[in-house]
Order: sequence, then C-alpha cells, then structure tokens
Amino acid sequence: MDSFIALFLAQDGILNGAIYALLAIAFVILFSVTRIIFVAQGDFVAFAGLTLSALERGQTPGSLAVLVGFGFVAGLLEMYRARGPGFRRKFRSILIGCFALPVLVASGHWARFGDINEVCRLLLTLAIVIPLGPYVYLIFFKSMSSSSILNLLIVSVGVHWTLTGIGLLSFGAEGYRTNEMLSGTYELGPLTVTSQSIAVLALAVVIMAILFGFFNRSLDGKALRATAISVRGAGLVGISPESAGARAFLMASAIGASAGILISPMTTLYYDSGFLIGLKGFIAAIIGGFASYPAAVVGALGIGLTEAFSSFWASAFKDAIVFGLVIPVLIWRSLFSPHPEEE
Repeated sequence: MDSFIALFLAQDGILNGAIYALLAIAFVILFSVTRIIFVAQGDFVAFAGLTLSALERGQTPGSLAVLVGFGFVAGLLEMYRARGPGFRRKFRSILIGCFALPVLVASGHWARFGDINEVCRLLLTLAIVIPLGPYVYLIFFKSMSSSSILNLLIVSVGVHWTLTGIGLLSFGAEGYRTNEMLSGTYELGPLTVTSQSIAVLALAVVIMAILFGFFNRSLDGKALRATAISVRGAGLVGISPESAGARAFLMASAIGASAGILISPMTTLYYDSGFLIGLKGFIAAIIGGFASYPAAVVGALGIGLTEAFSSFWASAFKDAIVFGLVIPVLIWRSLFSPHPEEE
C-alpha cells in the first residue's frame, strides 16, 4: 500500500465514519432518554433515501401512505389514552400532530410541491420521514415506557422487522440511488475530492454542532438531559417523560432522515439497507457506552477507517473485522465499569 492509496482509504473511511457518527448520536439520545436500544434506527436512513429517489422519478413514495397510516393509528391511540379529564385540552394537539400533519404533507405531494426543484424534494422527504419517529414511539413504546430494557429491546427488534416489511411493500426489492446534489471536483494534493463528499462532511459537522448547542443551550435540550439522568427526578420537577420520549424519537428520525439523504447519491439503497448501516452506528454507540457523545463520534470514525482499510486488505472479512471491534470494548467495560442495578 502506497501513500496515495492510504490517503484515498482514509478519505473514504472518514466519510463513512461521519454517517455512522450521526447514527451513533441518535442511538445515544434514544437510550439516554428512553432506555430503548432502537434497532430500527437505520430504517429511517433507508426510508429517506428511497423516498427522495421516488420523488426524483416523479412517483408517489410508499412512505407517504406509511406516514398517513402511522399518524392516524397514533392519533387514535392518543385519543384513547387521553380520555377522561383534560381530554379537550389534549384533543387539539392530537388533532394537529397526528391527523392534520400527515394530511397536509400528503396534500403538498399531490399539489406537486416536490416537482418544483431539488430543495422542495428534500423538504418533502424530510416532512414525510421525520414524523415517523414520534409516531413509532406513540404506537409501540409509549404504553410500555416503564418496562425493562430487555422488553423494550424485544419490541424494538419487532419494530425493525415491521418497518423492513413495510419498506419492501412500499419501495419494492429493487435498489435506488438519487442524483448528485452538487457537482464538481477539487484537487487536494494527490486526492480528488468531490463536492458531494465535502457537503456530507460539512452537513454532518453542522448537525453535530446543532445538537451540541441544543443540549447545552436550550431549555428543551436541558430537559432531555435531565430525563436522561433520572426519569423519576425529571418527573418531580414537571418534565414529562412521555413528552421527552417523543422529542427524542423526533430527533432520532431527523438524524436518520438527514443521513439517508446525504448517502443516497453515493450508494445504492434497498428496503433493508438500513439494518447494516444502523448496526455500525450501534457499534459506535457501544464504544461510547451509550452515554458519551464524543466517544461515540470517535468510535464511529474509527469504525469508518477500519472498514475502509479492511476492504483493501481483507475485503471478504471487512464486516466481521468491524463488528469484532466491539469485543475488546465489551471485555474492558465488563472488567472496569461499575454494574449498578437497574432502577
């Protein structure tokens, strides 16, 4: 391996690591706030990329029907939970968030909003995929938010296979790739860097910076941090754990949708592509202990670089090598990390 190949592999590894870092941050957010190891996080990535591809081809994305269906089911469940005193106060927010929003997004599609330009297609894709996060929480997890981590994990696996099946029905088994958002190349020494790669790295850094500012500067971010530290304590000071869970899933789906849009011009996405991508973000979250955002980002970059160089030295075993990184981390944590009893 000469220096040129090493630089090329490092560039590819950093690019992939930036995507894995976003997913790792989503894993940490969800687990910190809700104690859910959300196996289906990668499905948001696949849904976003395939939705954007369908819009570019002038087709109605199957995820639009998923949005409407999930929204109505979530709304009916919320109305059932809100019955009794205070129903009228909650009815308005349920009506807007679960019934009106999906209809409004569907109306935007049928009004050919996505045909105007690329920016409108991106906005419509985000509007379709991001609300799926809170709807998944309201349908599958809200009623069992106090269950054990194992029960939540079992449900999470079921949600993943449900979304995978829905993705197959919605998009078919064929893979798709979107058009490049930016064209042009730049010479950086011996490397040729595309504008698309620069945009991916820049947007990943921007998203991480926004999340850092949100958790450290905003009141909602501090409320989520308080919930992550102690659900019972947050409830005592007036922070709703259920509301925090919905916001955490909203952020996770927004991160997943952004990652899907970023990688869709560079790789072919299938209905089940999100599982492997999400699994690598999951490994990075494990390296960070499902608690440290910086450690998860560093772990994601390490995974990206390991994957890139493994593809050169042992292409057939690159995934095995990447997933094998978790073994020393687990051994180290089992020996030196405390083991508190679950609350």
